[in-house]
Amino acid sequence: MKNDLVHFRETTVEALPFTAGAGFRTLFYKEVLRFRKVLTQTVAAPVLTSLLYLLVFAHLMQGRPLVYPEIAYSSFLVPGLIMMSVLQNSFANSSSSMIQSKITGNIIFVLLPPITSWELFWGYVLAAVVRGVVVGIGVLLVTLPFVDVPVRHPVWILAFAFTGSALLGALGLIAGIMAEKIDQVAAFQNFLIMPLTFLSGVFYSIHSLPPFWQALSHLNPFFYMIDGLRFGFFGIADFNPAASLAVAVGALAIVSGIALAMIKRGYKLRY
Repeated sequence: MKNDLVHFRETTVEALPFTAGAGFRTLFYKEVLRFRKVLTQTVAAPVLTSLLYLLVFAHLMQGRPLVYPEIAYSSFLVPGLIMMSVLQNSFANSSSSMIQSKITGNIIFVLLPPITSWELFWGYVLAAVVRGVVVGIGVLLVTLPFVDVPVRHPVWILAFAFTGSALLGALGLIAGIMAEKIDQVAAFQNFLIMPLTFLSGVFYSIHSLPPFWQALSHLNPFFYMIDGLRFGFFGIADFNPAASLAVAVGALAIVSGIALAMIKRGYKLRY
């Protein structure tokens, strides 16, 4: 494993000299290559899981009152499943890569070259965005034979998909830096990411909740990303899409600032 990583670093650095941005391009390529090598696990598995969610919940909710007029529940469900997959897989990509690099010790190959903090940050985060978006596209494609999903505002879809995946990629980077073993990353995902995702309106409209839970849902940043993506498909949302995007961008800025501060300090990266 270590010999392969050394060979990768030597060949890529020789082929791509460390001019401006070369460190970012090399790291980004490594991270994309990392999840591309195991597409069955990183892409096919979450796509299949989302399809199963769709089939089960669409069957259970058949004949129930519609969430939005003239939009079937199965169609309503698809944007939520897409964004849920995007968020979870973006987080998994950056967090697993960072913690594995720390455990195996090959994080030194990232820290030694003249890579700036910004290049390191965006190398991990944009690779997470790529994986999240690829999984999201996969979920959309496999659901199309079963449901009718219109695309009203593609620009909004792209904006929320990128912002959401970048936010979770940065959050995954923080989790990977803070964690000292894989179990801690798993706990972060199971006790924070998963609950926030499932309680963000993936399977329901928050307008169906009592007032207290509606107010509580507005404290969940995942709600704004899922609701905004749903607006991109249907042109209907529970919250103003511009305000939702502002909340998502604000959360991205805060999380990115924390991650960059950790990288610049070398927090739990330099021993």
